[in-house]
Amino acid sequence: MTEEVALRFSVSRNRASLLLEISCALVSRLPNTLAALDKGDIDLFKASKVTQLTRDVSDEVATQVDAFMTERLAGRDPAAIRGSVNYAVQKFDPDGYRERAAKKRALRRVSLKHEDETMSTLSGHLPAEVAGSIYASMSRAAQTRRKTDKSRTLEQHRADLFAERLLAEDGHGEPRPHIHVYVDLLTLTGARDDPAFLAGYGPIPDWLVREIASSPDSTWSRLITDPATGQLLEASPETYRFPASLARLIKARDRECTHPGCHRPAEFSEIDHITAWTRDGRTDHHNGHGYCKLHNLLKEEPGWSAEPTGNGGMIITTPSGHTYSTAPEPLHGPRTEPRKDEDERAA
Repeated sequence: MTEEVALRFSVSRNRASLLLEISCALVSRLPNTLAALDKGDIDLFKASKVTQLTRDVSDEVATQVDAFMTERLAGRDPAAIRGSVNYAVQKFDPDGYRERAAKKRALRRVSLKHEDETMSTLSGHLPAEVAGSIYASMSRAAQTRRKTDKSRTLEQHRADLFAERLLAEDGHGEPRPHIHVYVDLLTLTGARDDPAFLAGYGPIPDWLVREIASSPDSTWSRLITDPATGQLLEASPETYRFPASLARLIKARDRECTHPGCHRPAEFSEIDHITAWTRDGRTDHHNGHGYCKLHNLLKEEPGWSAEPTGNGGMIITTPSGHTYSTAPEPLHGPRTEPRKDEDERAA
């Protein structure tokens, strides 16, 4: 069948195998995702984000994930869909996820691929929190160098730092990395097992965030949320240098660039007005949001506009007249009453 499909669609055998895998999963295990594909709410590439992450789970878990994703497919980009599926798999299959994660983390490796024009790609397949720490540390060092050396771009500085750190056998001291992890207090204490959020990566399991939090080098910050909505209400000051309190709140609330389809961590984004200050835009958490530099410049281009909808949400209008709505994801689901297992643990 793989060879038939490869010939019929003029694709490689690997591509044909992937198409068959996606098709079989949609028909046999993911009816709601298939329905969304039939209606045109998603395309095959977006549907593949659901099938890929449910490939190794049981039929029962696949059914739960498929139901969870029913209202989380239409109008969302592939990375956002993948993040929600990842969250659901962790939520409905925590033990299985932990076993698979342990196997994946044991397969960490470094690979080298030679490219054209004297270049090569050196990459590391690493645990998410380690890779995020390395990239954040290099980015901060590159930004510092860029201030005094404009002859190289930020990317060039980052690449040069990457090479220098790997080639320096004796080193010059270990840099202290910093990553942002957002976790519910109940999950942090073990009363819940909901996934947490690693900036720039997405959902991570409760056991991993507790490992990160227990490190003696970790610093904590208090974030107060509305239990009914999960949205951020207050952010306490950090122990390291940061912008003003309002900017801290916005970065913690948004967690990443708020432009649809962009997932650059808010720590590397700019805090700016949705409605510009020059057009009487207010400086508050409703009209403030985190935007990466590219999209912050884009919104000032002719034909682009944005209207705030509250608490960092906005409606974007493009030059073609199409509109797109976006809003920060809540830090946790609605909390109207304690769960039964919490009452039992408290007792």
